[in-house]
Amino acid sequence: MDVTLRGIASITYWADDVAAAADWYTEFLGTGPVFTRPGPGGQLGYAAFAIDEGTRLAIATSATAPPGAAMEPGGAVGHWTVDDLDAVLAKLTSMGAKEWIPPTPHGPVVSVAVVDPFGNVVGLISHSHPDADFRGGPPARTG
Repeated sequence: MDVTLRGIASITYWADDVAAAADWYTEFLGTGPVFTRPGPGGQLGYAAFAIDEGTRLAIATSATAPPGAAMEPGGAVGHWTVDDLDAVLAKLTSMGAKEWIPPTPHGPVVSVAVVDPFGNVVGLISHSHPDADFRGGPPARTG
């Protein structure tokens, strides 16, 4: 049995108002959802955006979150790879996202996280940021 992880297929963010979140992410991404589904009361309940060939960003109504799901920033942070971390961070904050974790160098990468207007943590990571430190070379592979 092959148990190798091959990448993230989809990340789901929760929102009380999926239509507003879908509009916000449409503005941020520059393209609309590739799939939508109605939710309770006929309101938009789900919207999926194609990030690349194999990755989706889903926005789902908070009403369908599993019991005990965290609805406040915290826990694990998924990081989207970006080429220009500073430009993407500037765009997100200009649209109302709040910096949650400041830009932080981690050797050959720099990461940052913001909280979108709907309470979701959006992590970003860059392998080409000027503050990245490549002096130690790439991280050692284990296993």
